[in-house]
Amino acid sequence: MGMQHDGLHADHIQSALSGSAAAQSALIASWRRSMRLYGLNPGEGTLPSVLTDRELKEARERLGSLIHTAQASLDRLYSAVGGAGCCVLLADKDGVPVDRRGSASDDETFYRMGLWTGAVWSEESEGTNGIGTALAEQRALTIHRDQHFRSRNIALSCTVAPIFDHRGRLMAAIDVSSARWDLTEDFVKLISVAVVDAARRVEAENFRLAFPKARIVLAQRAEVALNERAMHALIAVDEDDLVVGASRSARHLLGLTDEALSKPLPASDLLDQHTSVERDYATAERGAIQRALAHTEGNVTAAATDLGISRATLHRKLKRLGLS
Repeated sequence: MGMQHDGLHADHIQSALSGSAAAQSALIASWRRSMRLYGLNPGEGTLPSVLTDRELKEARERLGSLIHTAQASLDRLYSAVGGAGCCVLLADKDGVPVDRRGSASDDETFYRMGLWTGAVWSEESEGTNGIGTALAEQRALTIHRDQHFRSRNIALSCTVAPIFDHRGRLMAAIDVSSARWDLTEDFVKLISVAVVDAARRVEAENFRLAFPKARIVLAQRAEVALNERAMHALIAVDEDDLVVGASRSARHLLGLTDEALSKPLPASDLLDQHTSVERDYATAERGAIQRALAHTEGNVTAAATDLGISRATLHRKLKRLGLS
């Protein structure tokens, strides 16, 4: 890119920051952070700084099992967008890509632009960009061409969705980037849907793995419409029907905090499925007896042994519960 274009882009940013639209625009708010909070220069042409091999290894280790957990979703996403000249990146919460998918024919272009593992794409380092700004604002977004803060990045279109861990904390982000000038706005919208879907899949799998012994339940409440957030509101329920975990969406939907989750919290209360304690006990007892009978193929003596009660006691319970 020539010096003239660099200057025009820098002038465009300066003009926008001094205009009246600044208060209403999330993009201009990010430009303001880039220039005034981080002291960055839009015309500066240096590439993103890059971690050493050891630093990148440590960054990958900090993400733990998430890189492995994300593999299938990254592969699926790349199979959808790779043919259109896009690369797929998994970045940590500091804006550093730690895993990548891309076509060998596009590798040189993306490497030259810094869209590679180990490059630092935090907003603090690179100004407004897909990865850094999505992490700074903790929301899915696209930074398209000249929406980037740095002049040298305006050939890029980057669509990103953050990933939150099993306690609702920011953990990572998935990015799809393209340097093609013929990338249409409609195709960017399709990419956005795919990126958000991939991030939610990774979150759900990570949540399930965080509570391996729990039952994972969609946190639906009768009065709450099944919107985008509610579709990903997951809670983990233990064998006593107590909530032991909640995803970020569930925490927002149900008003849950770490403090609330640190105390015994019946799932039925949380989901407004109120029943009496007496009925809960009867239901649990009935279920236990039916499972024991199914396990022993209807042999009452064997079922009583499994339940740790006498045959006569089991017969009395069967009669009381109306079970033949």
